[in-house]
Formats: sequence, structure tokens, C-alpha cells
Amino acid sequence: MATVYDVPGDLLVERVAQKLKEFPEIKPPEWTLFVKTGRHKERVPDQDDWWYYRVASVFRKVYVDGPVGIERLRTWYGGRKNRGHAPEHFYKGSGSIVRKALQQLEAAGLITKIPGEGRVVTPKGRSFLDKAATDLKKELEEAIPELKKY
Repeated sequence: MATVYDVPGDLLVERVAQKLKEFPEIKPPEWTLFVKTGRHKERVPDQDDWWYYRVASVFRKVYVDGPVGIERLRTWYGGRKNRGHAPEHFYKGSGSIVRKALQQLEAAGLITKIPGEGRVVTPKGRSFLDKAATDLKKELEEAIPELKKY
């Protein structure tokens, strides 16, 4: 059985985002149409369903780096702000987006909070991600036969 580490992260996040749309607990808040994803961004995201991709990305980060908290995730989703003639400066990503994503994943039973440490993936969440990774790896091996060697 393949794990999250065996497949490309971008393809896995895309696959998991499509599967998360089926969960009733995971739905975009009302303000997602108007919000930037961080102070360093100039515009709102181009995709209409960007919320599911961010939740899937946070889910994968908790799997890989857990236990992890909101501040570490804010740093991960941050970036450099173009300040015109002034030097660029790093700003953290939106804490509200990360917090709401974690809360929705907790409500779905995919992650859990450990007091004083952060969030970790539950066995249900680990199984969900590993199954998605296994399906993705099988599809990649069928499309590119040379991958079977690895």
C-alpha cells in the first residue's frame, strides 16, 4: 500500500480535494469569495473551489509534519510581499483560513487536537490519505510503466 510519501504532493492534494467535496462537514465559509489567502497576496484566488484545495493541502501537511499548530502552518502558507521600491518582506498566511480548515477536518474526524502539541491525523484520516495515495500511484504506474521499477 502506498503512502503520502510515495506520490507527488500536488497530484495528491488535487485528488484529495475532489474527495473532500463529498464530506458534508467541509464546505467553504461565506467569506471565501472575497478574502485573500494572506497579507502578502495582491488578489483573491482565481479558482472558485480553492477552499477544498487548501483544506486538502493542510490535511497533507498535518499528515507529514504533525503534530503541527496554526502558527507553523501560517508560516508555511506565507510568502514575500512586493512592496514597490522597498525591499520585499515575508508575511505569514491567513490564520483564519488555516484555523477554519483544521476545525472542519476535526469535525469530519480526520484529524484530532493534542493539547499543548498541535493537530495530528487520526487513523481514519491516515487511512483516507493512504487510500487516495494508493489509487493515485496505481494510475500513475498505468500511465507511465517505467515507474513500476521504483
